[in-house]
Parts: sequence; structure tokens; C-alpha cells
Amino acid sequence: MSLLKTFCSIGFLRNIISKSFEVHAIPASLFGLGFRNPVGLGAGFDKNAEYLRELDALGFGFVEIGTVTPRPQSGNEKPRVFRLPKDKALINRMGFNNDGANAVAERLKKWRESQTSNIKRQSGKNSPLTSHISRLVIGGNIGKNKTTPNEDAWKDYEICFRALNPHVDFFVVNVSSPNTPGLRALQEKASLQKILTHLQTLNTTFEIQKPILLKIAPDLEWEQIDDVIDLAIEIKLDGLVATNTTISRAGLQTNESQTQKIGPGGLSGKPVQKRSTEIVQYIHKKTNGSIPIVASGGIFTGTDARLKMNSGASLVEVWTGFIYEGPFIVKRICRELS
Repeated sequence: MSLLKTFCSIGFLRNIISKSFEVHAIPASLFGLGFRNPVGLGAGFDKNAEYLRELDALGFGFVEIGTVTPRPQSGNEKPRVFRLPKDKALINRMGFNNDGANAVAERLKKWRESQTSNIKRQSGKNSPLTSHISRLVIGGNIGKNKTTPNEDAWKDYEICFRALNPHVDFFVVNVSSPNTPGLRALQEKASLQKILTHLQTLNTTFEIQKPILLKIAPDLEWEQIDDVIDLAIEIKLDGLVATNTTISRAGLQTNESQTQKIGPGGLSGKPVQKRSTEIVQYIHKKTNGSIPIVASGGIFTGTDARLKMNSGASLVEVWTGFIYEGPFIVKRICRELS
């Protein structure tokens, strides 16, 4: 990514790179936003919005930046990301390492300003950013600081929401990472209701209301998923992201002694593919498709993406697939989907 950043800083090289990674357009519309294609990059890769120009050049339809917390935090002790090649999987326990809401907001502001200038130069008129189909759509994934007690978590989400609101197209509320102690307890209905209702109310105070989505864990029981669905319908949540990483280690080909040596963390990639697809399908069927779903979990190919979309997802996100398949993953998936 650092090398790509260097190349993309040189105009003619960036044009060559963009041409090489040019993706077949598959326009999608969701939450009132136009996406040039339905393939996004999940949160946790570009935590600090440092690589938007480069990810744009690689053809992503959208990128979730973050997870962003109010105050900067260094995350868990390194090493904290591990490959499981036999399983085409990763284990991570990064722990919401990020520069904090204010620093990320400033970076996003500069990105938006550069994009606005580019659009004006290309079109000769002031095109509204939210409807410009050719640009990269940005989602802001927000969470709480490790030291913030759960009863005050709603305050952290508000701080992040306020800071990022002018600069992102939609929000994803992250209460499902296994790498912040106690965070997953916020997935209980009462805690979720407090956070999401507050954000929905806060959203109405802005001139432009941004879509709010909730990211859920694959480890929830069906009764818990029912609670999430009921709440989403009740408060008119804009969508769900299914799913985050899992704490399960069931069915891995990697030797158990190796995974024990690696220790705790969220497992992503092929091992979570089946469960995440089942959850997408369950939500879609339970709601008759009334709640938009962004699918994440084990997407490496166009066939994987189509499976998610046939199960009820409107958009898909890659992360571990990007690591294993490389920078042409979006181009290949879109070619297979078209």
C-alpha cells in the first residue's frame, strides 16, 4: 500500500494504475446513494482513511474506513494479525487502533475537497457528491474507546458520529468486534436500542441525514438475531452488515496447537463464509427483504459474491479475500458478476 501510495502521487502513473485496474461498471443504488459497483472494502483495512486515493484506483465501489473511536488508541500488542493459509483465513486482534475521530475527520475533509475539485474540472459544474456515480463511496465505521465503560458507550458513538458526519456517506455502528473487552455485550437489545435510537435522533439534526447501519457478529444465536431484526424494524434502521469476524475455531484445517499459540482474536475468511451466508439468508427471509444487507465474510471470487447476493445481500465487502487474492480482486469479481 505504501508503494501504491507513492505511485498514485504521480499523475501519469496513477492514470496507468487506474486503467490497469479498471472495473466493469455494475451500478447499484442503495440508501439513496449511487455505487459504481457493489464490491466494497470492509472496515479494519484503511482504519485512518489514509489510502482512499489508492483504493479508488483499485476500483472499489465503496470503502468502510475505521473502526474510528473518539480518542486515538494504539490497539493491542503486536503481533496481532496472523495468516492461516490452509484455511484461507486470518486471525486478528488489532483492537481498534486508529488516530481518533478528529484526525480521521480532517483527513476525510481533505479527501472530499480534492474529489470536489476533480469533479468540477471533469464536469464543469458542481455535481452533488452523493449522486456522482463515478466516485468512491465512503462509509464511516464507528466504535467506542477501550477505556469507556459500556454504560457510557453511547457518548463515544455520538462523538464519532458528529465528527465524521460531514465527510462520510453512511455510518456503520460496530458493536461486534471481539477485540475490545465487553464490546459484544452492546449487541443486547436494550444496549443497542439506546445507542441506535440516540444516533437516529441526532441524525435528524443534520441538514443531510446519513444512512445508519449496524454490523453484527456471526456468533449470535438466532434469538439474538431476531432481537436485532425487531429493533432494526422498530427504529427504521437503514441496514445491517452481516457479518463481523468470529471467535469460533471450529472446523479449521490449521493445527489446533498453532491456533492456540496464536491466541484470541477474530477469525475471518473462508471459515466464516457459510455462517455469514446463513445469517444473510435468514435476515432477508425474516424481513421479506425490507432491510438492506451488506454481506461480509469469506468473499474471494465472483461466485462467492453472487452467493451472498442470491441470499439477499445488496452489496458485498471483501477483506481477507483482498489479502489472499491481491489487488485485482474487485476487477475479477465484477467481471464474473457482469
